[in-house]
Amino acid sequence: MLELLLCSLLTILPDYLYRRYAQGKRIGKEITLYSVWFELRWGIISCLMLTVGLITIIFYNHPATNNATVLFRSIPVLPESNGRVAEVFVGFSADVKQGEPIFRLDSSRQEAAAETARRRIAEADAALLVARADLLGADGRLREARGAYQQAVDELETKREIYRRNPGAVAVRDIERLEVTVEGRQGSIDAATASKQEAEARISALLPAEKASAEAALAQAQVDLDKTVIRAGVTGRLEQFTLRVGDIVNPLMRPGGVLIPKEAGRGNLQAGFSQVEAQVMRVGMVAEAACISKPWMIIPLVVTGVQDFIAAGQFKGGDQLIDLQSVSQPGTILVTLEPLYEGGLDGVMPGSSCIANAYSSNHEQLMSKDIGALRRAALHVVDGVALVHAMLLRIQAIILPIRTLVFGGH
Repeated sequence: MLELLLCSLLTILPDYLYRRYAQGKRIGKEITLYSVWFELRWGIISCLMLTVGLITIIFYNHPATNNATVLFRSIPVLPESNGRVAEVFVGFSADVKQGEPIFRLDSSRQEAAAETARRRIAEADAALLVARADLLGADGRLREARGAYQQAVDELETKREIYRRNPGAVAVRDIERLEVTVEGRQGSIDAATASKQEAEARISALLPAEKASAEAALAQAQVDLDKTVIRAGVTGRLEQFTLRVGDIVNPLMRPGGVLIPKEAGRGNLQAGFSQVEAQVMRVGMVAEAACISKPWMIIPLVVTGVQDFIAAGQFKGGDQLIDLQSVSQPGTILVTLEPLYEGGLDGVMPGSSCIANAYSSNHEQLMSKDIGALRRAALHVVDGVALVHAMLLRIQAIILPIRTLVFGGH
C-alpha cells in the first residue's frame, strides 16, 4: 500500500494537478470516472508498473517475512519403562536443576530383584567357604592316599627282595596281591588329586564367576531401581506436570510433563523466508526484527545460517508412492538470526511471534571500479530502497502490538 501511494505521488498526482489547475478542468464536469481513466491512463499504468517494480526490488533484494519465531526445544518427562507413580516431588510448574528428582515409580519389583541378587552373592560367598573346606579335605585324602600307596610299595619291595633271596619263603600269590594293591592305591591318589583340582577350580574360577554374575545382576537391579526415580536431565523449567500418586505412566503414550531447558530459545531467532529469496539470502546479511513480546523495539540481527533444503519436500519411506499434489504448502527457507549486539534478544520470550527484514549489502560492488555507471546507479537504487523497507518495518513494529491487542494476533 505504501509503495502504491509513493508511486502515485510520482505519476497520478502530478497528472491530476496539471489537468485540474493548468487546464482548468473541474471534478464532476470535465473530470469524470471515464475521463480520469482516459486522460490519466498513462499515469495509472506507469504507477502500477512502478509499484510492481518497487515491490519486486524491495522484497527480492531485502527479504521480509512475518514467519519469524524464537524457537525453543522442549524435553518430555518420561520414564524408561511403564510403572505406577508412587511419589511426586514437584508441583504443576516448577524450576528444577539437573539431577533433581521429579517423581518416583513403584519399585517393589526392582527391590525384589536387588534383594535376590544380594542373596546370590551371599550364597556364592558361603559356597566359597565350603569349597575351601572341601579343598582341605581333598588335600588330606590325597596325603592319606599317598601314604597308603607308599606303604604298599614298600611292602611289595620287601616281599620281592625276600623272594629273590629265598623263593620258598614268600608265596607268589602274595606278591601279585601286593602289586594289585599298589595299583589300587595309585588309583586312590589319582582320585584324590582330581578331587583337589576340582576344589581348587571351584575356588579359583567357578565360584568367583558365579559371584561376579551375582554382582552384575545386583548392579543391573540397582540401575533398574535407580531408574524408578525420574530426574531432570537439564536445568530448566518444568511445565504441565499433572502426574499424581497412583497414575500409570507409559513412555510411548503418556509423558509426565514438559521440561524446557534454561537457555532454550535465548540466543537466536528463526525465520522462514519465501523461496524467491533463495538466491539473495546469505550468511552475514544484516537483518532487523520486531517481536510482539517486546513491542515498539527494533532488534538488529545478523544472518548466521541458511538451511539449504526446504522442509516441505521431505518424506518418509513407506508402502505408498508420494503424490506431489499432497504437498500443498510451498515451504519456506529457514534462516537463523542472531543478535548483532550482545543481549539483543533480552526480554524476547521464547516462542514469541516476530516479523523480520533482511538487507542486501552492495557496498563492495559500489566501491569496485569494475562495474558500469548504469549498474552502479541500479545498486544505489537497491540500497536506497532499504531505507524504505526499514521504515516499513518500523511502522509494522508500531502496528503489530496494537493489532495483537485489538484482534488477538489474527
